[in-house]
Amino acid sequence: MLPSIILQLIDFFLSSSSSNDQRSPSTPLQLELRHQHAVDVSGSSPHVIFQDVPAHLKALSLSSSQADSFVINTRPTSLHKPSHYDYHSQWQARVHSMKFGQCQTNVSSWNWDWEEISVPGPDIESRKTLLQLAKMANNAYVEPGDAAWYDLGGKFNSTYPFGWEPDADGFRGQVFATEDNSTVVVSIKGTSAGVFGGGKTAKKDKLNDNLLFSCCCARVDWTWSTVCGCYRGGWKCDQRCVEDALIEESLFYSIGINLYNNLTYIYPDSNIWVIGHSLGGALASLIGITFGAPVVAFESPGERMAASRLHLPSPPSTHHVTHVYHTADPIAMGTCNGVLSSCALGGYAMESRCHLGKSIIFDTVSNSSWAVDIRTHTIVTVIEKILSDPWPPSVEIGREVPETIVEDDCVECYSWEFGSFPDKSRVQKGQNVEMDNDLY
Repeated sequence: MLPSIILQLIDFFLSSSSSNDQRSPSTPLQLELRHQHAVDVSGSSPHVIFQDVPAHLKALSLSSSQADSFVINTRPTSLHKPSHYDYHSQWQARVHSMKFGQCQTNVSSWNWDWEEISVPGPDIESRKTLLQLAKMANNAYVEPGDAAWYDLGGKFNSTYPFGWEPDADGFRGQVFATEDNSTVVVSIKGTSAGVFGGGKTAKKDKLNDNLLFSCCCARVDWTWSTVCGCYRGGWKCDQRCVEDALIEESLFYSIGINLYNNLTYIYPDSNIWVIGHSLGGALASLIGITFGAPVVAFESPGERMAASRLHLPSPPSTHHVTHVYHTADPIAMGTCNGVLSSCALGGYAMESRCHLGKSIIFDTVSNSSWAVDIRTHTIVTVIEKILSDPWPPSVEIGREVPETIVEDDCVECYSWEFGSFPDKSRVQKGQNVEMDNDLY
């Protein structure tokens, strides 16, 4: 390995020199905090609401010097969107039909007409850009002024706290925007629970984790209480039942769709990015796949299985989604499973492992001799121990971060059989258990 001072010098030249840089040109964005978002549960159904940052704080941030501003580099990013918004309407109708047991053709068999466009996305090959986005993902967990809040370079540490009321549902975050509203970044909070650092929203976070990332309703063994009634004995799981469980209006994915629709209403002409850590990163990916938005997810569990169960539209490419994680994190690596794992001991059935899009994987086990440990899952570990300094293996080959890979050969939940398995207890009671067979 190279001495640290040499690595820092090389990193400086990689960041500042364009003569030898073969990447697409980067354009910096200056972002300001505009809103904080959370879920209002006081009405008949949960919905996302926004709180504007107080005007005097916004004015202070706009008057700050360039040295104090929060800047992110961008690069052209290819997206695939339906050529007409009606396609998204049809997909949402599909979700409605699943929710209410109506019969409709499988979304995967529809003849989607995709249009490829290029938008300014985050420069994922820039270590400093990933570092700034990671700090934004961290700040979704805490209120401004908290000791864990990262100063983003402006006057954001005194922003109005929102979404941390005692009865808050747990879907929290912040919205940043450029001064001209051309780019908007929404940051989604991940799991707040004892095993991941504590928090008041642990119960709802755990429910979403166990629904999204378990093979079958968190049925780890016979001692577990499942989070949905889809287990059918042995290694059998009812596919339609699991799909229905993921689209309840009170669950985070449905709330995230509401959030994104609200943002497009507030910023109809803006380019919207979605970021997050852990559960927040997986939700960011699912939302980004649904609407065709650039995504950066940090230490996210595998979300490919959840995307399939949600019947998300399948564009020709999902490379606008970037996962950033390291090999000592058993959650992101998909190895935090089994009855004796740290996750299982905490009550989490983290059994998925396959990621959508592209992945930037820091091999901290081989290159830094880290032990595999659930405590390395935190976003603070990513910020302070991985992204804050040049990554030696990348610097040695003239890069800032590891090259992206696609997880094509990934397999998960191979022991389970998924299909149409009626609930025998309901059959015995004479209830109608007809299944919508064209869903499979």
